[in-house]
Amino acid sequence: MNFEHTEDRRMLADTLNRFVSEQYGIEHRNKIAYGEEGHSAELYAQFAELGAIGALFKEEDGGFGGAGFDISVVFESLGRGLVAEPLLGALVVGQALIAAGTESQKAKLEDIVAGGVIAALAHDEPGSHYELNNVKTTAAKSASGWVLNGAKGVVAFGAKADLLLVSARTSGNQYDQDGISLFLVDGSTAGISKRSLQRFEGGRVAELTFNNVQLSTDALLGAEGKGYGVLERISGYALLALAAESVGAMDVAKQHTLEYLQTRKQFGVAIGTFQALQHRMADVLLEIEQARSAVINAADAIDNAEGVAQQKALSAAKYTVGYVGTKVAQESIQLHGGIGMTWELPLAHYAKRLVMIDHQFGDEDFHLARFSELGQAA
Repeated sequence: MNFEHTEDRRMLADTLNRFVSEQYGIEHRNKIAYGEEGHSAELYAQFAELGAIGALFKEEDGGFGGAGFDISVVFESLGRGLVAEPLLGALVVGQALIAAGTESQKAKLEDIVAGGVIAALAHDEPGSHYELNNVKTTAAKSASGWVLNGAKGVVAFGAKADLLLVSARTSGNQYDQDGISLFLVDGSTAGISKRSLQRFEGGRVAELTFNNVQLSTDALLGAEGKGYGVLERISGYALLALAAESVGAMDVAKQHTLEYLQTRKQFGVAIGTFQALQHRMADVLLEIEQARSAVINAADAIDNAEGVAQQKALSAAKYTVGYVGTKVAQESIQLHGGIGMTWELPLAHYAKRLVMIDHQFGDEDFHLARFSELGQAA
C-alpha cells in the first residue's frame, strides 16, 4: 500500500487546512456551532466552492474524488478545525443516491455537491442501539404512493434539512433485514414534526415525527424492502469519515498539549521535562499513530475490499478512534490540569468532540462486538 497522498490530495488538504485556520477560528466556530442554526450557510457554501463536498464523490457522479483517501483527507481537515457544517449528511445521502437512485433522483446530487441543499440521514430510532436492521417506522402503500408513520431520533441537522433520507419498514418484523425501504423526503413535507436540539459538542440534531406523511411513488429509493444493503454501504462511508475526523481532532489536541507542557512551569522548569509526564505523552502519541493506521486501512478497504473484510476494517477503525479518542481527551485535559476544563481553552471543545464521535454510527463497545462477530462469520 502506498501511504503517500497524491499531489491533488495534498493540495486539497492544504487548501482546507488553511481555510479552516483563517476563517474558522475557535471563537467564531463556537459562535456558529452553539448558535440557533448550528452551522453557517455562508461557510458551508464556501466549503462547497473549495471542493470539500465534490471531493467526496467520483467524477462520473458529479464530483472529482470519491476514493476512500479523498474522504479521509477532507474529514481529517474538518476534524482539525472542529467544523460543524453538515458534510457528513451530504456524504451518506449522496452515496445512497449513487448506489440506488434513479437518474432523476441522482440529479439531486448536483445540488448537494454545490452546497445548495442540506441533506440528512433519518435512520436511528429511540432504542435502536446502532442496529441498522432495527426499524419500527412504517411506510404503507396508498393510492398515490406511500404513507409514512414513525419517529427518528438524533438526526443531524434534521430540522434544517432540505432533503431527508428516511428508512421505513414496508414488510417484515422489527429486526428483519428484509423489508426495510428507503425514501427521499422533502424536509418541508406536511406531517413532519421537528424538535431541534443542540448537540453537546456543538451543531444541531433533531427528533423527527412522521404523522401520515404522504409520499409519491417516486420517493422510494431503490427496490422496495431492499434498503438494508444501501444502509450498510453508506454507514461504511460514515464510519470512515468519522474516524478520519477523529484523527484530525486528536492531532490538534496533541499539539496543544505538547505546547502547554513546554511552556507551563513548576519549580522553575517546564513540566514537560518531568519524566512521568513524558511517559504519558509518549503513550498518547503512539495511540494516535495506531488510530491513524486504522484509518488508512479503512480508507483502502472501502475501495479495494468487499464483504466481511471491508466491514472488519471499518469497524476496527471506528473502535480504535473511539478508544484512542477518549484516551486523548482524558489525558490532554489531565495534563493541562484545571485549565483543561475551561470553555475558553480550545482543548475542551476538542475533547468533547472526540468523546462524542464515539457515539455516532456505533460506539466502541458496539464495533468491538461487531468486529468479533464478523471474524467468526469469515
